[in-house]
Amino acid sequence: MEQPHTGAMRAILIEDEQAVRRATAQALELGGFEVSPCASAEEALPLLARDYAGVVVTDVRLPGMSGLEVLAHAVALDAGLPVIVVTGHGDVGMAVEAMRAGAYDFVEKPFSSDRLLEIALRAQEKRSLVLENRRLREAWAHDPELPPLVGQSPAIERVRALIRSLGPADVDVLINGQTGTGKEVVARQLHAASGRKGPFVALNCGALPETVFESEIFGHEAGAFTGAQKRRIGKLEYAHGGTLFLDEIESMPMALQVKLLRVLQERRLERLGGNESVAIDCRVVAASKADLLKQAGEGLFREDLYYRIGVVAIDLPALSQRGEDIPLLLAHFCQAAAIRYRREIPPWTTAQMQQWQLREWPGNVRELRNFADRWVLGVEQIAAPAPIPGTEAAPLPQQVESFEAGLIAVALRDGEGSVAAAAERLGIPRKTLYDKIKKYGLGAG
Repeated sequence: MEQPHTGAMRAILIEDEQAVRRATAQALELGGFEVSPCASAEEALPLLARDYAGVVVTDVRLPGMSGLEVLAHAVALDAGLPVIVVTGHGDVGMAVEAMRAGAYDFVEKPFSSDRLLEIALRAQEKRSLVLENRRLREAWAHDPELPPLVGQSPAIERVRALIRSLGPADVDVLINGQTGTGKEVVARQLHAASGRKGPFVALNCGALPETVFESEIFGHEAGAFTGAQKRRIGKLEYAHGGTLFLDEIESMPMALQVKLLRVLQERRLERLGGNESVAIDCRVVAASKADLLKQAGEGLFREDLYYRIGVVAIDLPALSQRGEDIPLLLAHFCQAAAIRYRREIPPWTTAQMQQWQLREWPGNVRELRNFADRWVLGVEQIAAPAPIPGTEAAPLPQQVESFEAGLIAVALRDGEGSVAAAAERLGIPRKTLYDKIKKYGLGAG
């Protein structure tokens, strides 16, 4: 079981006995939950909503409305809202009734804090996946052509906030990120948020021969060069009223960088072989996998162009910096692959997911998407946990952290996900282990 780390974890706790309520709330809070303790079902009902992003823990026997009635109310609101029912010792009939009525799980009194916390963490993970998939479906229904930005990590939420803020602004944007981090996805999201009615036009600067580059982006007049039999509209003009996405802008020839800078400043261009000045109305979103400022210092990129396109920048995190998003991303990509290949999605184990969250993923989200395809096709072979690649030459503190994360992952795997067993094996307090699980983006349980 993976501890979700996808934003705040929340729990509504319904327990009429004050001492039990206080102890249970404390156990959940130590596990990372924000708890709303309630002494009765009536007190809890106003907190329940279809978009509640947490879980519900309720005793069955309550004064007034019972826990089973709370369960029925929650299921009617949202069948995907996890409700954990607490029953009396030996009350098997009540537990069976609760499970048939749609409870996520049940726990018998007296119960250990670890047992309840492990169930709550699993329930929270399921809730996060349900809400993220629901959000993606709604976004797809609104715009089927718009690729989703999947994830709930703080790093991705910051990117979303920038998209919401910058989208409607009439400003050019630079997107920085390693290969495979989703630069074009963010560019398309910016275009969708802009409200522009024109097209989204993508041009990969690294894939164009220099001989055709100028004609491709600025257009040409008939007779401008051998073979130019008629006028051709370039990408800057074609993106009228929309967005031009210049990927791998670091590959643009220096001579054309001068011309692009002038066009961006004046919002007018001249086609190759022509004298007419043509007004353009498009937003330019550039993307680079290189450090453009460093390249400018080395004379490999024009500094004035960098400052023109880099007034506003969005920095995309590497996948290794957002390991908590891997369960969501993998579920999303596997669902798409299962539909595409008409296959079932093979299950994975907790230990496997923990190992995937520790990987470096040099190809980032694109590599994970390819991995999902292979997984669904049944050709991906998973090896036992191994030393994390790329850490041998890392600074000592990073090597120590990587080694510690690996030990914790193995202890969780060997303890079949039990935090208590892992903490005992490692010789550290459970609270310390929970903190380290959160720090390294590992799963608990």
